[in-house]
Amino acid sequence: MAAHDIIIKPLLSEKSYAGIKDKKYSFIVAKDANKTQIKLAVEEIFDVKVEKVNTANVHGKLKRQGKYEGYTPDYKKAIVKLTADSKSIAFFDSLS
Repeated sequence: MAAHDIIIKPLLSEKSYAGIKDKKYSFIVAKDANKTQIKLAVEEIFDVKVEKVNTANVHGKLKRQGKYEGYTPDYKKAIVKLTADSKSIAFFDSLS
């Protein structure tokens, strides 16, 4: 898998904004990507050093629209912690 196929998009929420000051960044990643692949992809795309990666499989929520109901898609979330001497990711600098 290519690095851009592993990292799908950044995850922007109140909880992920709180982690930016500690150099923790959240991403939605490919479901079949493991922690090593995620680490290498983030290091390649953003030119940073990754200390550790935590992942979680998030199940879709039940949503209703009138009498119709369905589930939002499942996805995999990765929280990436950078090393202390690493530079920050420029995309997230404007958000904090």
